[in-house]
Amino acid sequence: MKGIVLAGGSGTRLYPITKVYSKQLTIIYDKPLIYYPISILMLGGIRDILIVSNRETIPMYQTLFGDGAHLGISISYKLQEAPNGIAESFLLGESFIGGDGVSLILGDNIFYGQLDFFYEALKRTEGATIFGYRVNDPERYGVVEFDKSGRAISIEEKPKQPKSSFAVPGLYVFDNRVVEISKNIKPSPRGELEITDVNNTYLREGKLRVEKIGRGVAWLDTGTPEALLQASNFFGVIEDRQGLKVACLEEIAYLMKFINKEQFEQAINGIPRSAYRSYLERILHEE
Repeated sequence: MKGIVLAGGSGTRLYPITKVYSKQLTIIYDKPLIYYPISILMLGGIRDILIVSNRETIPMYQTLFGDGAHLGISISYKLQEAPNGIAESFLLGESFIGGDGVSLILGDNIFYGQLDFFYEALKRTEGATIFGYRVNDPERYGVVEFDKSGRAISIEEKPKQPKSSFAVPGLYVFDNRVVEISKNIKPSPRGELEITDVNNTYLREGKLRVEKIGRGVAWLDTGTPEALLQASNFFGVIEDRQGLKVACLEEIAYLMKFINKEQFEQAINGIPRSAYRSYLERILHEE
């Protein structure tokens, strides 16, 4: 299973922040936003990750992550010339995906809590799995309609009159057919290759699973200044209360056994003196 992080976009809702740098480089409490979606893929055991972004931002991600070797993973990069839609990720990443399945996560989506819903989806080798999350404002998202038996029967993108309260978060799991399906969809009226059109293709074929995410899981879509503040406060409280960091990639790499203790120590030694380094040193010596 390969992983793609779509971390481009124009970020107009966050102007003037995004006049200087990408939304995914804004700080969520004590680390860049992009750490959070990458951590989800790593926790799912995915070690081959492609970051899709724009020309200005890719060098910054390369400075942050390099090729990912210090984390025991492989990170590569692909240019998206313009924000032409989520589904374009699969066309840009065709050679990266190869003959594998792929999980796509949007670079501004954060998940926190019990992630079994995602881990189970990664085990499936056929079809597609997306998720439904209850929200108060479904009109802002793709919305799933369910029949009385709980089976998904339609998905609408930002409907004026939503048919349910279940939004589709920016986390998807597809088999290899997603590349060919994406090649055959047409741009929407706003000129983008819509992920909803990909999902609806799988739905029409009877190959789409929609798993409802239950209580106890936080999904944070950090597309507005208010959402960024809420996410920072949320993780600040959790980290301060528990003394454990969220989305600490070096720690995850170590706990997932992507790197051994010696490699973990080497990674720590490459970090300047800081609270972040002190935390990792504590994790190292707690063993």
